[in-house]
Amino acid sequence: MKLLRLLGVLLAAASMPLAAAEVAGVKFDDRVRIAPDTPELVLNGAGVRTRVIVKVYVAALYLPEKKTTAADVLALAGPKRMWLSMLREVTGAQMTEALADGFKANNPPADQERYKAQLAELAEALGTLASTKTGDTLAFDFVPGQGMVVRANGKPLGKPIGDEGFYRGLLRAWLGDRPVDADLKRGLLGQG
Repeated sequence: MKLLRLLGVLLAAASMPLAAAEVAGVKFDDRVRIAPDTPELVLNGAGVRTRVIVKVYVAALYLPEKKTTAADVLALAGPKRMWLSMLREVTGAQMTEALADGFKANNPPADQERYKAQLAELAEALGTLASTKTGDTLAFDFVPGQGMVVRANGKPLGKPIGDEGFYRGLLRAWLGDRPVDADLKRGLLGQG
């Protein structure tokens, strides 16, 4: 009888979806699909964005296949997701400023000029958020043929923005030579 119960527990556990990772109490699925006509993406890595000593958000990077260097991630074509789960309240203006600063710090002046209009569109989309609170999520999804779709708690903010070049430029805020948080960069690349 004990063997049957144990078998039942094991079968039940095997049928439950498992989170691939947990960081700062936030669980991440090992695979996601960002649009009906895109392939599933795999969790590449995750980490915590800390500013000074304050934990701001947990981020996860999803790609078509795992990559361990920033150069390989940035060279990878196709759908991608940068997913954030907020650990504190942040205004849309604060998020916009942080992303713009990260973009400027990690992209050459020519790209900053080239993508000025897309950065303005991103600022407009994030500006529709009064603020985020603990547990809110933001997804920055690149969908081929559409551009970057920004979602707050699963709902789109504005219209798709830019092209894959702009999306790569935005990813450099997290993965570039001067990332917003070096520990977070290592986590997103599965190195930490």
